[in-house]
Amino acid sequence: MITNSTSALAWALTLGGLAVVLVVDFFFAYRNRAKLTSLRNVGLWTLFYIAAAIAFGFFLGIWSTGQSRGEFFAGWITEYSLSFDNLFVLLLIMAKLKVAKEREEIILFWGILSSLLLRGVFIAGGAALVNRYEWIFFFFGGFLIYTALQLFRESESEEWEEGRVTKFLKRKGASVGAVALVAIALTNLLFAFDSIPAIFGLTRNPYVIVTATIFASMGLRQLYFLIGDLMGKLIYLSEGLSIILAFIGLKLIFEAAIAEGHTKIAGIKVPDVSLGVSLGFVIATLALTALLSALKRPKEPK
Repeated sequence: MITNSTSALAWALTLGGLAVVLVVDFFFAYRNRAKLTSLRNVGLWTLFYIAAAIAFGFFLGIWSTGQSRGEFFAGWITEYSLSFDNLFVLLLIMAKLKVAKEREEIILFWGILSSLLLRGVFIAGGAALVNRYEWIFFFFGGFLIYTALQLFRESESEEWEEGRVTKFLKRKGASVGAVALVAIALTNLLFAFDSIPAIFGLTRNPYVIVTATIFASMGLRQLYFLIGDLMGKLIYLSEGLSIILAFIGLKLIFEAAIAEGHTKIAGIKVPDVSLGVSLGFVIATLALTALLSALKRPKEPK
């Protein structure tokens, strides 16, 4: 059952502040819509957004609860990690459609905004389902495990294929920018199917879910311009993300079983995975992924 102890004032102040940040972000994206993006500015903005998320999580524990702080960081880190994979697909879309570098800023902004709106719909729908049907976590957990297996199998793939909708738009003479926006929106829809069940596996607090999701999306436009080189170095990122998704999927299934009164299966006690274990597992997996990627030298091109 989802409970929400956050006051209406806290909701209003938080969403109002985040809306202001999005407006400022749009202003810079619009102003720079015909310019090549400076990597220096991108780096500074990326650090700013990461620092803002860390500061918010820290102060959340002061005026809310320590559990809320832990849930926020677990959710934010997980969603931010999944965003890396999302951005990699956006890189492939932009390259495949041959989007002009000067147009990437504004297209990315609208693409990320559509991602936020889609996630808002999924969060509201997921919260309504969870409040009525505890067994829905069996489905969420199974879906995350299936997604983890698919991600692990496709980790070697570096292709993006145009779907029927994008091909239809190109046949009708739609501009490259319009086709890219639609392709990004459809891709964000698919990623929302993964990310929302994942964060529900870490927290039931709507305020934490919404803020962690928004903070994980903020700064992705800037991170996009840094991620090309980074993705080439984090060669085991997909495998690491698949392990995290599988872990959260199992956690959801365990919680659903306990909620339904099944504390033992075949004589074995169903584990109750704590928030500390979840946060530690996510951080440790990402750290190990980065370490193994650093130790693994890419093959020299022939």
